[in-house]
Amino acid sequence: MADNYTPPKVWKWEKGNGGKFANINRPISGATHNKELPVGENPLQLYSLATPNGVKVTIMLEELLEKGISDAEYDAWLIDISEGDQFSSGFVEINPNSKIPALADHSVKPVRRVFESGSILVYLAEKFGAFLPNDTDKRTEVFNWLFWQMGSAPILGGGFGHFYAYAPVKFQYPIDRYSMEVKRQLDVLDKTLATRRFIAGEEYTIADMAIQPWYGALAKGLLYEAGEFLSVDDYKNVIRWTDEISARPAVKRGRMVNRSWGELSSQLRNRHSAADFETRTQDKLDAAK
Repeated sequence: MADNYTPPKVWKWEKGNGGKFANINRPISGATHNKELPVGENPLQLYSLATPNGVKVTIMLEELLEKGISDAEYDAWLIDISEGDQFSSGFVEINPNSKIPALADHSVKPVRRVFESGSILVYLAEKFGAFLPNDTDKRTEVFNWLFWQMGSAPILGGGFGHFYAYAPVKFQYPIDRYSMEVKRQLDVLDKTLATRRFIAGEEYTIADMAIQPWYGALAKGLLYEAGEFLSVDDYKNVIRWTDEISARPAVKRGRMVNRSWGELSSQLRNRHSAADFETRTQDKLDAAK
């Protein structure tokens, strides 16, 4: 792979060229195989993985249940993106973009599909009247930051994360370019959080749930193991904020759901009720594989 790449007149896909996820990346959409998705007994069916985008939604659902909103009970089914589960016919039917998370709401007829993590957060907030203020000014500020995250995270994930952590060959230019922008984003958050408790004000909202799994994990040195490289200790307000959110019981549970790596104590591959957090055993973890 040359340092001084000259694009051809017409781009052509070369299978296997793309690093860690080359086996699942492709330039076309649609299903690769027929497989129906499982459906549990709860009103909400979530199909996801405990990446930052997936964790946003499981945190939201656990926070709703923490508030005593029993209608937010849900089944969460692990979608193994490394195995191409997101390209099954059942998943593509819910999300034609083949990205986790995807939600099916069986409390309405016909079943309603909701995809894109930001859309799911807004949908659940409006459905249950929680974590999204009614006041127009406060609501707008939440949306400002929610859409900030949706627009900014691809720089952190597909940009910095890919070239720093996953690219088969490391090049200075893209790493420098994306590092500069990620640090600018952290600075935006840090300066904002110097003036308020949470990202959109004094209330904990879906904006915090959207941003913290990405930038909070980065500030704690957990995302891409890039903490030292990005000097994340400089962003003390982001660290204060993420520590407060991380201590919430619902957040602790939400991070475990659909997680299939790390310590076994941190994993709950599939979730069907609150009791699953208490009754996890090695046998159940093995059986869920």
